[in-house]
Order: sequence, then structure tokens, then C-alpha cells
Amino acid sequence: MSIAAAQKRGFGAFLWDYLTTVDHKKIAHLYLVGGGFFFILGGLEALFIRIQLIAPENDFISAGLYNEMFTMHGTTMIFLAAMPLLLGLMNAVMPLQIGARDVAFPFLNSLGFWLFMFGGILLNCSWFLGGAPDAGWTAYTPLSAVSPTHGVDFYVLGLQISGAGTLMGGINFLVTIVTMRAPGMTYMRMPMFTWTTFVTSTLILFAFPALTVGLFLLMFDRMFGSAFFDVALGGNSIIWQHLFWIFAHPEVYILILPVFGVFSEVIPTFSKKRLFGYTSMVFATMLIAFLGFMVWAHHMFTVGLGPVANAIFAIATMAIAVPTGIKIFNWLATMWGGSITINSAMLWSLGFIPSFTIGGMTGIMLASAVADYQYHDSYFVVAHFHYVIVGGVVFGIFAGLHYWWPKMFGRILNEKLGKIGFWLFFIGFHLTFFIQHFLGLMGMPRRYWVFLEDQGLDTGNFVSTIGTFLMAISATIFLINIIYTSVKGEKASADPFDGRSLEWAISSPPPYYNFKQLPLVRGLDPLWVEKMDGKDNLAPAEPLGDIHMPNSSILPFTMSFGFFVAGFGFIYQTDHQAWNLAIFIGMGIALGSMLMRSLKDDHGYHISKAELEREAD
Repeated sequence: MSIAAAQKRGFGAFLWDYLTTVDHKKIAHLYLVGGGFFFILGGLEALFIRIQLIAPENDFISAGLYNEMFTMHGTTMIFLAAMPLLLGLMNAVMPLQIGARDVAFPFLNSLGFWLFMFGGILLNCSWFLGGAPDAGWTAYTPLSAVSPTHGVDFYVLGLQISGAGTLMGGINFLVTIVTMRAPGMTYMRMPMFTWTTFVTSTLILFAFPALTVGLFLLMFDRMFGSAFFDVALGGNSIIWQHLFWIFAHPEVYILILPVFGVFSEVIPTFSKKRLFGYTSMVFATMLIAFLGFMVWAHHMFTVGLGPVANAIFAIATMAIAVPTGIKIFNWLATMWGGSITINSAMLWSLGFIPSFTIGGMTGIMLASAVADYQYHDSYFVVAHFHYVIVGGVVFGIFAGLHYWWPKMFGRILNEKLGKIGFWLFFIGFHLTFFIQHFLGLMGMPRRYWVFLEDQGLDTGNFVSTIGTFLMAISATIFLINIIYTSVKGEKASADPFDGRSLEWAISSPPPYYNFKQLPLVRGLDPLWVEKMDGKDNLAPAEPLGDIHMPNSSILPFTMSFGFFVAGFGFIYQTDHQAWNLAIFIGMGIALGSMLMRSLKDDHGYHISKAELEREAD
């Protein structure tokens, strides 16, 4: 459907289109809107935390609310902001990069999004229903098992539902990349962003089940009287830490690898050079993923696992620096001697390199089990992981949004606003977190509600809070940029940045079927190969013919809504038996939707060759 026709439709038709869509490009929009909403929410929670710590013995928020704030900030930013924003970029770009018309399972793609969204909404309902989770984003037992409010129950059910959606997304991307690459696109001709999507999806496949198991055990302890984590009844509270970190350390790489892929697209494009050391980059990605499963207990050096276990995990942790270092040097070598264009996307990529390198350096310091006894649970750790997650993942998300915005929405983001936003964020980020290394070394523990006067912590915390406001202003400027661009922005051509991969070979935004004819890939950087041969477009790998497309469906939405309703039933059935009705109603809606999907044959529809020829005219 043309843009003009879409604009003529009413809001109701527009809303129904997005509620029922199975088009990967529109699902990408949904992920970006959903992830963006939770990013703002998590950012506001961070502001509340920093305002509370702007001065000694402050009473801006109560101790209990502070616990809820830092718990929800971490949980929201990791699970409900960073993950969906990355899944949005993957959905928008990866199928185009491999020359596919959609993902392998479009229905499942839609279901994955709505499960994430309803899981996130369920978790945030806790704010209005007696208190949010308050046991930290890691939800360590026994604290989380005995937390008196329903907050931790919302945490368990919200993450269980949204985690199922992420797992579906991972499986879907894996199958898509394995089975739907364009003719000629061998694995070693795939763009780096597609490679990192592939490896990330493998990590999701193996990491998320550990979280699922841990959440089930905690759910049964809290709601059904079991004792997996209750030491008094023969349980083991340390097992939660193992299950959680066996998931959560790979989760860090699930977040960082896609943005490594983003930088591997942005830097070659704006350096006008092929990515240096492509093969080593692919194997470094695989090695990071493999080692990522070997290091979870470095979060537990002070638990008492013993010197042998601590030494093994310390060495494995330090080893991860090697493939990561390979990537840093390859990006620098790509720029060396290149014809570099400095725009917003490139600024975020350049800002990432020193920021992430500092995060990596403090990671090596924390990897020393002996030294970690000093750093553990101090602000040094807070500074370290924010340098990795913000200096790595958030910088990468902004770089990816500036780079692919024209491809997704057909307009180029305003460069002036983009650069102002970058510099404000970059300065604010370093102001906020660099000083926290020293606060930690001076003995300031993380997660404390207040600090006392005359301990030398006043100035550091004041500076840190000022930096947070600069980041908030930058995020606001980015929102203004989006609104300005959608109203007055410059319309994008198919290839506004002189790109190298397949997504730049089709119009911006792409037609709903992506490729009229599947392209023939003749090498790495396939579009660049054709440009060097003096050709304007890609050679088709097939004659023009009918295109098969999937039908839209409301069932992913209703299925997810059913689990959302059942979630409330599970949480509140401990208070009153009547809530069991919500479990039955919710599961009835979900299972009924599944049954309808199973029994109703949905063969999709075809776009005829004649219609495609008319569009060409």
C-alpha cells in the first residue's frame, strides 16, 4: 500500500493495521516505540535515583521507594528498553540485508512483540498496585523470596511473559538467516550486522531457558509454598545466583554483540572502506559468544566458591578481552586511511570506542578475584557496567537509529540536532559515570539510599547527578529531532549514505514485499560490488513472478493479552481463591487463540506479477 493511501486512512484503520501486522518492518516500528517508551521510563527512574543522591542525607524519596526505583530502573533498561530497541533494529534491517521478503515465521514475530509488550506492561502495573519489585534487578534470594508485597511477583510474571517473546524472536531470526539468504549469499558474505544477529539469536536460545527455570522456581516458592531457595526447609539460595547469572552474563553479550554489528556497518560506510579483517571479526564474535557462557561466576567471587573456581572464572573473564580487542583494532584499522565523513551516526560510533574501552579495562580489573573483594557491591561496579551498557549498547542504538532511520521511515534525521544531542549525551555520560569509579574506590556501596556528610562523597555525587540531567536533555533533543524530521525532514533516497549492503538497493522506506525479484549476491558488500562494476542496481536471481505474502492476524495480540490476564490471576490467587478465575479466563483466551490458529488454514495471499509490473510503471 502506498504512503499516500495510508495517510488517507483513519486512525482506527492505522491502529488495526499495527495491532494485526506480521510485516517485519512494522513490527520493527512497534519494537522501537515500545522500547523507546520503556527507555524514557527507565531514564526517569534513573533521574529519581540521582536526585536522591545529589546531597548527603537527602530525603527526596523514601528508602522503600528508592529500593523500588533502582530495581525497576535496572530491570526496565535491560529487559524492556535495550533488548526491544535492538530487536527493532534487527527486525528492520536483517531481512533486508540477506535479501529476504520477511522473516521465516511472521506470525511468531508478531507474537514475540506482543508478549514482550504485555510482559512489560504487567511489570509496570506494580507501581499502581501496592508497590514495585524492591529486591534489585538481580532479585537475589532469600530477599526476593520473602519480599512482603506483590512487587517481586510482578517481576517474575512480567519477565516470564516478555522473556518468552524474546526467545521466539531469537528462534525466528536463526531460522531466517539459515534458510532465507538470497542466492549467492554464503555465510562469509553476510554483513556483520547479520552475523551478530545470528550469534545473538544463538545466545538467546541457550541463555533464556536458565532465566525461565529460575523464574519458575521463584514463582513456585512465592506462590505455591515450595522451598527451592528456603535454606530452613532444605533449599539453597545460592542456586538462584547461578541460574540468574548463567542467563544474565550471556545477556550482556546479547546486548553488546548487535551494536558491534551496527558499528561494523556504520564505520566502513562513512570511511568509504571495506571492513578491515572481516573474517577475524566473524570469529571474534563467535569466540565472545562461546566465552560468554564460561564466566558467569565472576559475579559471585565473594560468595565463597573457593580459590580454584574463582581462579578459573577470573582467567576465562580476562580471555574475553582478546576477541573484543580484535574488534576495537579492526574498527580503528578500517578508519585508517579512509575518507571519513563525520555525521551523527559516525560520532556515536567514534564516541563508543574510548567509552567502551574504559568499560573493558575496568572489567579486567573486576576479573581479578582478589581485587574484586574490594570492588564488589561498590560504585566501582556501577561505573563499570554503565560504561559497558551505556557507552556500548546505548551509543550503538543511537548510531543504528541515525544510520537506518532513512531506510525505516524515508526521512533523514536532522544532523544539527543529532550532533548537539550526541555531545550533550557524551559529556553527560562521562560526567555521570567516570566519577563513580572513584566514589566506589572511596568505599561508597551501591544501592544505598543516603550517604553521610564529611565522607568526601558530596562532590562526586553532585557532579554525577548533573551529568544525568545532560543525558536527559540529550534524549529530549532526540525526541524533538524525530518530531521535526517527520514534519519537515529531508526525504531520503534509496541510498542516502552510499551504502555497501543490500538494504540500500531498494527504496526508502522499502515496499511491503521488500524485493520485487530476489537479488543475486556476487560477493561481500554486494551493493558495493555492483557499484564498482558501474551498475546502478543488483542483478535479479529470478524472473519476475507472483510473490507470496502472509496475512495479518489479531491472534498474536489476543494470545498475549490472555497470558497478561492470567498473570494477574497467578499473582493474586495467594490473596483470594476468586483470582483463580482470572487464571482460567486468561489461559482460556490464550489457548483458544492457539486452537484457532491451529485449526484455521491460513495460506496467505499472492501479489500478482501484473500488479508488480504496474507499480514499476
